Amino acid sequence: MKDYPEVLDKNMVGKYSALAKAGGGYVWDEVLEYRVWCHPENGAEDLEKGNDYYYAFAEYRDAKEFADNHEGTEELLALILQKEYIDEPERGKYIHKKEERITEWRVDFLSRPRRTENTIPDFLSSDAPSNRLDILRGLAKEK
Repeated sequence: MKDYPEVLDKNMVGKYSALAKAGGGYVWDEVLEYRVWCHPENGAEDLEKGNDYYYAFAEYRDAKEFADNHEGTEELLALILQKEYIDEPERGKYIHKKEERITEWRVDFLSRPRRTENTIPDFLSSDAPSNRLDILRGLAKEK
């Protein structure tokens, strides 16, 4: 089983709002928790009068085991903190946002390296590689 980053503060797991942005931003700074959403309409136990709900985990392995062994769960997600991120309001137009946001990401996006102080400036640079995403994937050398 692949290893994923540890959460920022295990004492905060389960205390974050269920409402979060969905994906985006291209970069990540911290993992806050791993989430498994449960859907009664897909066979999950009905604990919230027919509404969806989630379980929060401090460890990827625990979340994965839960998701694999319970009906009605979706692919697990990571709740992440972005201290800065890249906004793409329209295809190919990138804006460096220097504000924090919390978003849910597919866990496999965490295979990208954490954001460094150079990641976003290098991505936006006029001499970035033709495939800018290589910077985010850790395939292009940062300056």
